[in-house]
Amino acid sequence: MSAIKSLFTPIQVGSIILKNRIGMSALTRNRAPETYPTDLMKEYYVQRADAGLIITEGTLITRQGTEWPFAPGIWDDKHVAGWKNIVDRVHAAGGKIYTQLWHVGRTSHPDAAEQKLAGTPVYAPSAISARGGKFRTIPGQPGYVTPTAIEDPQFIIEQFKRAAVNAKKAEFDGVQLHGANGYLVSQFLDSGSNKRTDKWGGSIENRSRFGLEVLKALTEVYPRDVAIKLSPCGGYNDMGMPLQETLDTFSYFISEADKLSLSFIELVRYSAKFDVEYDGVQRATKHDVLESYRPFVKNTKLFLNADVTPEEGEALVSAGKVDGVTFGFNFITHPDLVKRVQNGKPFDNAPDFAHLQTNKDSGDWATGYTDYPTATY
Repeated sequence: MSAIKSLFTPIQVGSIILKNRIGMSALTRNRAPETYPTDLMKEYYVQRADAGLIITEGTLITRQGTEWPFAPGIWDDKHVAGWKNIVDRVHAAGGKIYTQLWHVGRTSHPDAAEQKLAGTPVYAPSAISARGGKFRTIPGQPGYVTPTAIEDPQFIIEQFKRAAVNAKKAEFDGVQLHGANGYLVSQFLDSGSNKRTDKWGGSIENRSRFGLEVLKALTEVYPRDVAIKLSPCGGYNDMGMPLQETLDTFSYFISEADKLSLSFIELVRYSAKFDVEYDGVQRATKHDVLESYRPFVKNTKLFLNADVTPEEGEALVSAGKVDGVTFGFNFITHPDLVKRVQNGKPFDNAPDFAHLQTNKDSGDWATGYTDYPTATY
């Protein structure tokens, strides 16, 4: 491994200084019983506090029947207390941590336990079902259903803002809006899932309105410490538009988001593992995400995600093409990832695929979660 120096240059992101430019991207791990953070989750995050910035797993702003049982939430005081327990220990270990705010929209299911507790329909911009889906805890493992079109999304914008208020109470360093992977912000942006004819749909400007209004609401709570994650190539969760429409939509959205004094924008480039096939056709709109949208990020920091190697990240940061990179899967299997990069050690822990997620029959949640070994130094 060649010398890695630029990735270890500190950088100011929003109101905080990161000790390095290696971020831990959001990774759903399903270890929050009844949606509440635990001491086991604290151990997991503290193990990874060497990251310049940890972005937590997607954290639900309200009860939703997701495909991910035991995903954490941040809508009540018990959530705040659980997360503060984690944040305080990450800070004590010298780390910085954002929470990723998440609404899954049409990728929830009315028969999931949390959705039943919510007492609300499965909401989306339009009554259009995504293809696919696999709800493992529901009998028959059903797929996605046709959602209920949101009459006026203002109440969800307020839910995002209340979640940010709770994140502030838990003393997170900032929040990241989940605008990627076919969830609610993506569903508003994409012309395939958004067929509205009011101010929230139709034109690029209208389809962008929801995500931009959420960002504005979040910056009322965290004036300098709001980020967004975007995956322009689509694919995952039946998302994607024709190439020119994709380029036009995300160029506009990123240009407008860049005016809001965000702390950073995280762009997810094409990755085959996030692509899906329907009727023999790959769903994603393949294009060079960094090349296409870098010119529109002028006022904030830019982080790149998806299959970035340390050597590539070093070259990109050194050349000024990005300000930092985020690692996902390798952070699951290597709690000492940052130290490995710094010392030229390989990412050689074998993934424990059987225990990546949990299910209703899981017992030992530490296995495949907090038991990966560190390297010898």
